[in-house]
Amino acid sequence: MSLSTRLSLPHMTTPPALNWSVDNCTVERAMAILGEKWSLVVLREVFSGIRRFDDMRVRTGVPRQVLTNRLNSLVENGVLRREPYREPGSRVRHEYRLTEKGFDLYPVMIALAGWGNRYLADAEGPPIQYAHRDCGAELHIAVTCADGHLVEKQREIQPRPGPGARLRSPDAGC
Repeated sequence: MSLSTRLSLPHMTTPPALNWSVDNCTVERAMAILGEKWSLVVLREVFSGIRRFDDMRVRTGVPRQVLTNRLNSLVENGVLRREPYREPGSRVRHEYRLTEKGFDLYPVMIALAGWGNRYLADAEGPPIQYAHRDCGAELHIAVTCADGHLVEKQREIQPRPGPGARLRSPDAGC
Protein backbone atom coordinates (compact mmCIF):
# COMPACT_ATOMS: atom_id res chain seq x y z
CA MET A 1 0.00 0.00 0.00
CA SER A 2 1.42 3.38 -0.98
CA LEU A 3 1.92 6.20 1.48
CA SER A 4 -0.76 8.32 -0.19
CA THR A 5 -3.26 5.44 0.05
CA ARG A 6 -2.49 4.95 3.75
CA LEU A 7 -2.81 8.66 4.48
CA SER A 8 -6.22 8.85 2.79
CA LEU A 9 -7.76 6.01 4.79
CA PRO A 10 -10.31 7.25 7.35
CA HIS A 11 -8.61 5.49 10.29
CA MET A 12 -5.26 7.14 9.54
CA THR A 13 -5.34 10.53 11.25
CA THR A 14 -2.59 12.93 12.13
CA PRO A 15 -1.52 12.51 15.76
CA PRO A 16 -2.66 15.56 17.79
CA ALA A 17 0.85 15.83 19.26
CA LEU A 18 2.06 17.17 15.90
CA ASN A 19 0.18 20.41 16.67
CA TRP A 20 2.44 21.15 19.63
CA SER A 21 5.98 22.49 19.72
CA VAL A 22 8.75 20.55 21.42
CA ASP A 23 11.00 23.61 21.75
CA ASN A 24 10.59 23.65 25.54
CA CYS A 25 10.42 19.87 26.05
CA THR A 26 11.47 18.95 29.59
CA VAL A 27 12.26 15.36 28.57
CA GLU A 28 14.78 16.69 26.07
CA ARG A 29 16.22 19.03 28.70
CA ALA A 30 16.52 16.18 31.21
CA MET A 31 18.20 13.97 28.63
CA ALA A 32 20.72 16.74 27.91
CA ILE A 33 21.87 16.25 31.52
CA LEU A 34 21.26 12.54 32.05
CA GLY A 35 21.14 10.99 28.58
CA GLU A 36 24.76 10.04 28.27
CA LYS A 37 25.42 6.48 29.49
CA TRP A 38 28.17 7.42 31.93
CA SER A 39 26.00 10.01 33.69
CA LEU A 40 23.60 7.29 34.81
CA VAL A 41 26.48 4.99 35.72
CA VAL A 42 27.93 7.75 37.92
CA LEU A 43 24.52 8.26 39.55
CA ARG A 44 24.20 4.50 40.11
CA GLU A 45 27.48 4.63 42.00
CA VAL A 46 26.52 7.64 44.12
CA PHE A 47 23.13 6.09 44.94
CA SER A 48 25.09 2.99 46.04
CA GLY A 49 27.30 5.01 48.37
CA ILE A 50 30.36 5.26 46.12
CA ARG A 51 31.23 8.95 46.35
CA ARG A 52 34.93 9.30 45.62
CA PHE A 53 36.41 9.79 42.15
CA ASP A 54 39.03 7.02 42.35
CA ASP A 55 36.51 4.52 43.74
CA MET A 56 34.11 5.30 40.88
CA ARG A 57 36.85 5.07 38.27
CA VAL A 58 38.12 1.71 39.50
CA ARG A 59 34.66 0.23 40.00
CA THR A 60 33.17 1.37 36.68
CA GLY A 61 36.13 1.51 34.32
CA VAL A 62 35.01 4.95 33.13
CA PRO A 63 37.95 6.73 31.51
CA ARG A 64 39.36 9.44 33.79
CA GLN A 65 38.47 12.40 31.52
CA VAL A 66 34.96 11.09 30.86
CA LEU A 67 34.35 10.66 34.59
CA THR A 68 35.67 14.16 35.26
CA ASN A 69 33.35 15.59 32.59
CA ARG A 70 30.30 13.66 33.86
CA LEU A 71 30.90 14.68 37.48
CA ASN A 72 31.44 18.32 36.49
CA SER A 73 28.24 18.32 34.44
CA LEU A 74 26.19 16.76 37.25
CA VAL A 75 27.61 19.31 39.70
CA GLU A 76 27.01 22.24 37.30
CA ASN A 77 23.42 21.07 36.81
CA GLY A 78 22.79 20.81 40.55
CA VAL A 79 22.37 17.02 40.66
CA LEU A 80 25.51 16.45 42.75
CA ARG A 81 27.52 18.65 45.08
CA ARG A 82 31.20 18.44 45.98
CA GLU A 83 32.20 17.89 49.61
CA PRO A 84 35.88 18.33 50.50
CA TYR A 85 37.72 15.65 52.47
CA ARG A 86 41.34 15.04 53.29
CA GLU A 87 43.08 11.76 54.03
CA PRO A 88 45.93 12.19 56.58
CA GLY A 89 49.02 13.45 54.76
CA SER A 90 47.20 13.98 51.46
CA ARG A 91 45.83 16.96 49.58
CA VAL A 92 42.18 18.00 49.78
CA ARG A 93 39.93 15.96 47.50
CA HIS A 94 36.18 15.88 46.93
CA GLU A 95 33.37 13.44 47.44
CA TYR A 96 30.26 13.73 45.32
CA ARG A 97 26.95 13.79 47.14
CA LEU A 98 23.39 13.93 45.90
CA THR A 99 21.53 17.21 46.16
CA GLU A 100 17.75 17.32 46.58
CA LYS A 101 17.54 17.50 42.79
CA GLY A 102 19.72 14.38 42.65
CA PHE A 103 17.67 12.49 45.23
CA ASP A 104 14.58 13.25 43.13
CA LEU A 105 16.12 10.97 40.49
CA TYR A 106 15.75 7.92 42.75
CA PRO A 107 12.46 6.86 41.13
CA VAL A 108 14.12 7.14 37.71
CA MET A 109 16.99 4.90 38.85
CA ILE A 110 14.55 2.39 40.41
CA ALA A 111 12.43 2.35 37.25
CA LEU A 112 15.48 1.92 35.01
CA ALA A 113 16.87 -0.87 37.20
CA GLY A 114 13.44 -2.54 37.32
CA TRP A 115 13.19 -2.51 33.54
CA GLY A 116 16.75 -3.83 33.22
CA ASN A 117 16.13 -6.49 35.88
CA ARG A 118 13.03 -7.65 34.03
CA TYR A 119 14.47 -7.78 30.52
CA LEU A 120 18.27 -7.84 30.74
CA ALA A 121 19.32 -9.72 33.89
CA ASP A 122 21.45 -12.84 33.75
CA ALA A 123 19.77 -16.20 34.35
CA GLU A 124 20.67 -16.17 38.08
CA GLY A 125 18.79 -12.89 38.57
CA PRO A 126 19.34 -9.17 38.78
CA PRO A 127 22.58 -7.73 40.14
CA ILE A 128 20.83 -5.01 42.15
CA GLN A 129 17.50 -4.53 43.81
CA TYR A 130 16.24 -1.52 45.71
CA ALA A 131 14.55 -2.15 49.06
CA HIS A 132 12.54 -0.19 51.60
CA ARG A 133 14.95 0.65 54.42
CA ASP A 134 12.26 0.19 57.11
CA CYS A 135 10.88 -3.24 56.20
CA GLY A 136 13.34 -4.64 53.65
CA ALA A 137 10.73 -5.28 50.93
CA GLU A 138 11.82 -4.79 47.32
CA LEU A 139 10.73 -1.50 45.79
CA HIS A 140 8.66 -1.19 42.63
CA ILE A 141 7.60 1.93 40.79
CA ALA A 142 3.86 2.51 40.62
CA VAL A 143 2.09 5.13 38.53
CA THR A 144 -0.82 6.95 40.13
CA CYS A 145 -2.87 9.89 38.95
CA ALA A 146 -3.39 13.09 40.96
CA ASP A 147 -6.68 11.64 42.25
CA GLY A 148 -4.83 8.63 43.68
CA HIS A 149 -5.91 5.98 41.14
CA LEU A 150 -3.32 3.27 40.47
CA VAL A 151 -2.59 2.98 36.74
CA GLU A 152 -1.96 -0.70 36.22
CA LYS A 153 -1.70 -0.81 32.43
CA GLN A 154 0.63 1.49 30.53
CA ARG A 155 -1.95 1.76 27.74
CA GLU A 156 -4.12 3.69 30.22
CA ILE A 157 -1.58 6.53 30.12
CA GLN A 158 -2.35 9.40 27.78
CA PRO A 159 0.16 12.16 27.04
CA ARG A 160 -1.49 15.57 26.71
CA PRO A 161 -0.37 19.18 26.47
CA GLY A 162 0.58 20.70 29.81
CA PRO A 163 0.29 24.29 30.97
CA GLY A 164 3.61 25.19 29.32
CA ALA A 165 2.68 23.69 25.95
CA ARG A 166 3.02 25.92 22.92
CA LEU A 167 1.33 25.48 19.58
CA ARG A 168 3.70 24.61 16.80
CA SER A 169 4.09 27.37 14.25
CA PRO A 170 2.51 26.49 10.87
CA ASP A 171 5.81 27.06 9.05
CA ALA A 172 7.77 24.68 11.33
CA GLY A 173 9.22 21.64 9.60
CA CYS A 174 8.45 18.04 10.53
